[in-house]
Amino acid sequence: MIRDDLQDLEIQLFLEALALRHGYDFRRYAKASLKRRVRGLAETEGVREISDMIPRLLQDEGFLPSVLSHLSVPVSEMFRDPAVFLALRRGVLPLLDSYPRISIWLPGCATGEEPYSLAIMLQEEGLLHKAQIYATDINDAALAKAEEGIYPEKTVTAMAAAYLAAGGRKSLSDYFHTAYNFSKIDDQIRKSIVFAHHNLVADGVFCETHLVLCRNVLIYFERQLQNRVLELFHEGLVRGGYLCLGNRESLSFTSCENLFRPLDRKHRIFKKAGGLA
Repeated sequence: MIRDDLQDLEIQLFLEALALRHGYDFRRYAKASLKRRVRGLAETEGVREISDMIPRLLQDEGFLPSVLSHLSVPVSEMFRDPAVFLALRRGVLPLLDSYPRISIWLPGCATGEEPYSLAIMLQEEGLLHKAQIYATDINDAALAKAEEGIYPEKTVTAMAAAYLAAGGRKSLSDYFHTAYNFSKIDDQIRKSIVFAHHNLVADGVFCETHLVLCRNVLIYFERQLQNRVLELFHEGLVRGGYLCLGNRESLSFTSCENLFRPLDRKHRIFKKAGGLA
């Protein structure tokens, strides 16, 4: 067996151990990106062979947070792809205003920049007082950082242009308190968000919701898992609820294409259609 084939087998066994021992199933994640992340974990842990990590995975509970931190992808920024946020501001939020209460779910929230961006936008549109945002992730370390709501001041400054491009009506810095080169999100914005652990691969519907904002998560899943997650979103959305995906994600060629109809095809915004066939 050549070296690459042997390493593929080691990765497969490592993922099997992770799923069977701890219940986190990464076996249907996209192979290429997952292989890079497992290799990165091995390098960080200072082991030569991926299989050397299997005994520790089975026996050392303290190893799990490091594994999940490497295998999940906690990458985010405020008002990422501002045109999408502008489309939500103009095309979806006015429709949500008709509900007495608004529930929004952001799975794969990483370190919190996206849910805070949405909360700021809801505040500016006069909807935050009746909205509840649920931001979930598999990575507890990322969730802890998200819940703190503290970011380097230079990061917030760098996102100011994106905020304005997304239709921002003030200054992004108005929503933060800055000291010692760090910026903390305003408490009113923070209190509108519930951060919680949730595993899209294994867990059920998190809540009934009017909008699911799940961007740049499905690209890391194989097609079978994409279908499973899209069915989960469909189940959790109220009648006529909305789904927003990432710019490189699509419902085309999935088994769930008939479950949603495009509201804004360019910005990957969809509306819940009928039930499962």
